[in-house]
Amino acid sequence: MKKIAAMLLAACLLLTLAACALPGRAAESGYPVKTVTMIVPYKAGGTTDLVGRKLAAALGKALDVDIVVDNQPGASGSLGCRAALDAPKDGSVLLFAADSLGTQRVMGISDMSYADFSPIYAVADDPKVIVVAKDSPYQTIGELLDAIEAKPNGIQMAYTGPGGSGHVQALIMNRYGYYPALTAYSSGSDGIVAVMGGQVVFTNANYSSVASYIKAGELKLLAVCAVERMAEYPDVPALGELMEGGEELLSIPYTPLSLLVAAEVPEDVQALLRAGCEQAFRDPDFVSFLESNNIDKLYEKYRSVEEIRAFYADWESTVCWLMDDAGATVYSPEQFGIVRP
Repeated sequence: MKKIAAMLLAACLLLTLAACALPGRAAESGYPVKTVTMIVPYKAGGTTDLVGRKLAAALGKALDVDIVVDNQPGASGSLGCRAALDAPKDGSVLLFAADSLGTQRVMGISDMSYADFSPIYAVADDPKVIVVAKDSPYQTIGELLDAIEAKPNGIQMAYTGPGGSGHVQALIMNRYGYYPALTAYSSGSDGIVAVMGGQVVFTNANYSSVASYIKAGELKLLAVCAVERMAEYPDVPALGELMEGGEELLSIPYTPLSLLVAAEVPEDVQALLRAGCEQAFRDPDFVSFLESNNIDKLYEKYRSVEEIRAFYADWESTVCWLMDDAGATVYSPEQFGIVRP
């Protein structure tokens, strides 16, 4: 009789563990206890918002819950990041962050960094591209670079503010003798509108946010900010071809988009979210969106929490010291223990 009871107990335990391991059985594990909110710390329409909404839809299906996207823009993404960090530590609030979280400290924008959060996944990297309006006098990247070189700080470039990926890309251009005049906008989508409206000459946008405009002929694609050309546009040069010695700086993901929670969120909730992401990453709509927009799948490269944290550390090292060497930081990376690469 005792043997039968022990077997029944073991079977029940196995069934319980299996239910908790299945993302679709989130409700049975006690999480989430209410609707989940995903904070996107930028305006709607930019790359972080676009990818975040696709992930929210796929993750919501995987967990069988409603995930509401809440755009909280401002201060280079720091307002939304702070809201996520100050939220209840029960996993009911997620953060879908962009790269600026790794530079806010050295820029004097906030005291936050990746270390204040637990990574659920490094999700995607949306490639940076240089675009101009359809009626721009600059029809090739060579013509645009020649104009910038001839008129330092005279050719306007839209970007999303200090410490963001557009700013970093501009600093790389500076290193090779090109100094555009930077004009800050509160979101990538606002910068795109400024280009099309003639307020600025160009922007180095994320591809997903300009793909439809390029295909509609409203914007002209001049270059890819990378070392390799984009398969969809084999005739469009990569900046690495034009900036000798720039391979190392142009090869890292400059817009890593990550799903994070505050570090104090319980480990079992984090594990459930990671399992849900594993299922979401197989969602046909999500995969199709990434592939049709040439978005790099970081979740295939960095699988474990340790690998993700190592990626963040390497990223912060490269980018923060690049900015510091250019005199663009408020505080030295050394002050925060960020080692020089």
